[in-house]
Amino acid sequence: MAKIMFKGEYVNTKGSLPNEGKQAPNFTLVRQDLSEVTLEAYGNKTKILNIVPSLDTGVCAASAKKFHEKLSERSDVIVVNISMDLPFAQGRFCATESLDGVETLSAFRSSFSDDYGVKMVDGPLSGLCSRAVVVIDKDNKVIYTEQVPEITQEPDYASVLNCLS
Repeated sequence: MAKIMFKGEYVNTKGSLPNEGKQAPNFTLVRQDLSEVTLEAYGNKTKILNIVPSLDTGVCAASAKKFHEKLSERSDVIVVNISMDLPFAQGRFCATESLDGVETLSAFRSSFSDDYGVKMVDGPLSGLCSRAVVVIDKDNKVIYTEQVPEITQEPDYASVLNCLS
């Protein structure tokens, strides 16, 4: 269990992020067209899982846009934004923000938040994903994790980008 903050108040997650150096847990998440996708679908690319509570907030939107801006030209990397938002809302967000080439997936009917240790179990956002980043290499091994300590803060982009070198 991770103890994080939301606006100065402690919030707990169920479990912990996957361990670096270990195989990433498989997942099945939902695309905007309601089809399902698994981790294996991303083949031998490096996967950046940008996990957020809701894309309908400023900080979550900022992280999705920043990762897109920094990594959209890399053909060996895919950014996967993951939240509990419904696929329809995610589709509107991507269209409004012109985020082409960034995969945005919903965990609304998945065990992803439990499997990746990001499900908030108390506080006002209970049931949503905490803000975290998990980087998975082409062999589906975890090479970087960050549980953002305060939900209202953006992730450490420099550290994420450094692990891709």
